[in-house]
Amino acid sequence: MAEIGIGIIGGGYMGKAHAVAMQAVGAVFDTALRPRLEMVAASSDQSAERYAKSFGFARSTGDWRRLVADPRVEAVIIASPPETHLEIMRAVAREGKPVFCEKPLGACLNDARAMVDLAEGAGVVNMIGFNYIRTPAAQFARNLIAEGAIGDVTWFRGEHTEDFYADPDAPATWRAKGQSNGCMGDLAPHMVNAALALIGPVRSVMAEIETVHKTRGGDPVENDDQGQIMCRFTSGAMGHLFFSRTATGRKMGYIYEVTGTKGAIRFNQEDQNSIWLYKAEGPEAERGFKQILTGPAHPDYLPFCQGPGHGTGYQDQIIIEARDFLSAIEAGTALWPTFRDGLAASEIIEAARQSHRAGAWTSVTTPQG
Repeated sequence: MAEIGIGIIGGGYMGKAHAVAMQAVGAVFDTALRPRLEMVAASSDQSAERYAKSFGFARSTGDWRRLVADPRVEAVIIASPPETHLEIMRAVAREGKPVFCEKPLGACLNDARAMVDLAEGAGVVNMIGFNYIRTPAAQFARNLIAEGAIGDVTWFRGEHTEDFYADPDAPATWRAKGQSNGCMGDLAPHMVNAALALIGPVRSVMAEIETVHKTRGGDPVENDDQGQIMCRFTSGAMGHLFFSRTATGRKMGYIYEVTGTKGAIRFNQEDQNSIWLYKAEGPEAERGFKQILTGPAHPDYLPFCQGPGHGTGYQDQIIIEARDFLSAIEAGTALWPTFRDGLAASEIIEAARQSHRAGAWTSVTTPQG
């Protein structure tokens, strides 16, 4: 059974999640490629060494360049701040190594475009981290829509709402600096990706974006707290998206509703192990939304658990991502979602920013998907 040396740049929230996933994925999915945690890079030698001991890496470094160039690191996971992604990708492309990058793809739209050009120019396997669309329930919902179970889609409503910055007295940390760390850079890409995956390309948008708390502890807030987008999909369906990091009481509000001519679907990430399905069939008196609990009959559930209704969790989404990344490496070809899919989300978010500034509907001109 072949091994592959994994290098992870960043040891924080997502760096740890990917390290744990790479340790577990072989046992969960019986992958042909078995990851070996070869090296972790962080902002200092001391923190990198601490991460290596905690997560089980063979080696560590305070210089990500050493990690990318190391011959025993055969695939790279970028889990560092967005403003570092492009420079890292330049080095990865030169080495010709498979790469997984956390969203957003770059610190700005131009960075995202450059990331795609580098990956495709070098011919390397590339994938972006949109984990929430990979839950068994979300995969099932996507299949139902694609199969026409709810008819032609006429309406989509999605939100990604959390309250980690709802307190106006919370200090101005790194989250208050740089567009990519604001709500539209941090939270919006997930739900925009969901809209693209479930419904398809977006033709035009009308958006409003605002900073709710303009100062924190006397320091200015440089980015946005919430935003909303009205959109028209290429299919003709209408949509509305809302994103907020100041949504008091909402912990993981990755929520969507899809309305079709023959039925409807509802999903809430705070109850990630079920979907609600309505079908316009049967006696009127017996119609209603039906809760479907995920189980072994649903995509990517059985490898984790044999019991219906027992559920999967956040870390399991990352393990599914790890399986997909390893499958792409084994096949030698990029699999969904690729950097280009990350760019599609960035293009829509930039169109939303332009719409907000102009106060008008704005076309999304770059092909998506």
